[in-house]
Amino acid sequence: MKATLSTQMGQQLHLTPQLLQSIRLLQLNGMQLEQEIQRALETNPLLELDEAAEERADATETAAATQDVAAFDELPESSMWDVAGSSWQDGDDDRMQRVAAGESSDPQLRALQRLSLELAPRELAVAAFWLEHCDDAGYLDAPLAQLQLLASALCDVDAEGVEAVRQYILHGDPVGLAAQDLHECLCVQLRALPGRVPARHLALRVLDEGLVTLASHDYAALARELDAEIADIHEAVRLILSLQPRPGESLLPDSNGVVIPDVIAWHADGQWRVALNPATSRRLSINPQYEQALGEAGDAAQPLRDMLQEARWLTRGLSMRYDTLLRTARVIIERQAGFLTRGEEAMAPLTLKEVADAIGMHESTVSRITTGKYLQTPRGTLELKHFFAVRLEGASVSGQAVKAMVRRLIDAEPAGRPLADEAIAGLLSRQGVNIARRTVAKYREQLDIAPARERRRANARAPQLARVG
Repeated sequence: MKATLSTQMGQQLHLTPQLLQSIRLLQLNGMQLEQEIQRALETNPLLELDEAAEERADATETAAATQDVAAFDELPESSMWDVAGSSWQDGDDDRMQRVAAGESSDPQLRALQRLSLELAPRELAVAAFWLEHCDDAGYLDAPLAQLQLLASALCDVDAEGVEAVRQYILHGDPVGLAAQDLHECLCVQLRALPGRVPARHLALRVLDEGLVTLASHDYAALARELDAEIADIHEAVRLILSLQPRPGESLLPDSNGVVIPDVIAWHADGQWRVALNPATSRRLSINPQYEQALGEAGDAAQPLRDMLQEARWLTRGLSMRYDTLLRTARVIIERQAGFLTRGEEAMAPLTLKEVADAIGMHESTVSRITTGKYLQTPRGTLELKHFFAVRLEGASVSGQAVKAMVRRLIDAEPAGRPLADEAIAGLLSRQGVNIARRTVAKYREQLDIAPARERRRANARAPQLARVG
């Protein structure tokens, strides 16, 4: 084979360390960013918190921007957040606002902190043993009999006492924690449901006798196996699916809705205002004395010079993150002002590309800066991704808005005459939204709403259950 030499021209992007760090800072969520800042302060002696930035307004580059962005010390009073039809102070609507200050992020420790108020010291030691031997889902990580013997020996408590503590945890909060398996976990949750629960007994039979068939989703075979009506089987299955198969995950901070917003938006003086949350936008600066001393030092100070370079990269990267986040949030608020004032049905179509074009950046940058970042508004604290909505084909509204319309029509339907999907499509058509019946069915299923036939059956059964009660 004859060797040949050829040349080619092409373009190639080289990612510098500074650019890589800026990209990484963009995609960190608030908690990860705080950890990154804390690590930098501990490892780089040239860095310090910028106290001036903590006290003053978020840095703005132009006077025009200053009119749109609130200073940190001008964040709104609670009375300024009210928007007709919503309340930012409502704990149910704004469930992400419950920040557990000072609470441990360790799931086992969080559970023990609650149990310590209810159990005696010896029982608490047994509870700690059970929690230690639960996996991430909340199930025991070894056979029950084996763990009972081990706990009895370690805690000097008889087998009955050890099992009694496990049962206390199993029926506590969250229900199902420390279960042997999925069957025990779901059965305990079913029995713990308060009041009269339709299909509870059939659901228990499904778990006891038809769990394998249930896993195959063969509901007709399950109905034959349990000698039950197929409609009743569907109702029992829906009840089972409403349970928590992984109770251990409810102990994690994020699953409890503990979110600190990155950006705050409120309405005042007839316009929407936006500001970074000072709690999640700490700024760093380089100690000026150290920086000056390094400028006068010789080659012996090269390790410190490297630290200085890293410090400059980090401070610039943080500034880029905060600037990009603020500009992105401002565009989102501008485009989705209708949603903030009128609700889901006013959610406008919005894409990553539209925001990227508005702020002069690439779509990937907008994707990174909106993932895992939260915006606090009068309607609640929502992930920035929530404000992106796909345009419904052939219409000027978003699919999310149409889904809200479907939910409103079903909520307002007569109890004795539920609306079929075709009827809902007809009502929407009168409002200028032309969608197919199957699209209505898709949105209804996404909203976890049963078909009209099942809703009619449930409404007919409700008075009977009330009389029995």
